[in-house]
Amino acid sequence: MILTDTHTHLYYEADPEKLTQLMQRCFDNEISRLFLPNVDSSSVPQVFNLVSRYPDNCFPMLGLHPCDVKENYQEELDLIKQASGQAKIYAIGEIGIDLYWDKATLPFQQQAFRKQIAWAKELSLPIVIHCREAFDEIFEILDEVKDDKLRGIFHCFTGTAEQAERAIELDFYLGIGGVLTYKNSGLDKALADVSLDHLVLETDSPYLTPVPFRGKPNESSYLVYIAQKLADLKQVSIEEVARVTTLNSKTIFGV
Repeated sequence: MILTDTHTHLYYEADPEKLTQLMQRCFDNEISRLFLPNVDSSSVPQVFNLVSRYPDNCFPMLGLHPCDVKENYQEELDLIKQASGQAKIYAIGEIGIDLYWDKATLPFQQQAFRKQIAWAKELSLPIVIHCREAFDEIFEILDEVKDDKLRGIFHCFTGTAEQAERAIELDFYLGIGGVLTYKNSGLDKALADVSLDHLVLETDSPYLTPVPFRGKPNESSYLVYIAQKLADLKQVSIEEVARVTTLNSKTIFGV
């Protein structure tokens, strides 16, 4: 069985010994593929350091997180683009719009999102979308720029069945994480009619820790709990969930 965490910030762990232990717990739980998004220019070296330690298991993606988009976002984007020449990257992300923390930066977030989508198309790479309280704003831009090069993942999907269908129609997979294990999250109902063929797994470690560890820092080894919950929902084995979602990740990232 091979499980793939399509979205983890495991590189936030600064202690090399603890990081080794985090990775070993992944391997013990058959999680051998981890995709790492930076959030800003300062986090790029952390991503690349972990990739250099585990080149067969960790794969970088680069972008400017919407919560880090300020008036000077172009300077940040330039720094991130410069850094992209240091290693092969597999997606532009995480990018998008977040209206939970700061609605005042919406115009800058929209501009940065459009520019990074264009960058992804130039490189023929998928995008990984962060969408928080911003489905309408995200879909408006995606409808505007859609073509045969636009594809990727809706990271940490927590939308409705209708929003899931719309994302899939735009050639996006849904990133399913710890929220699926939360009682009354409603995500199980939103995914009831969504085939495994449209889903990938993620932890967003160290955030959104699944049950039974909710309230503690998340880690990629906990992906097994999300996979098992999805297996229960779809009434298939965890091995089947691992097979399909890992195959989907290979389709998206090309590795």
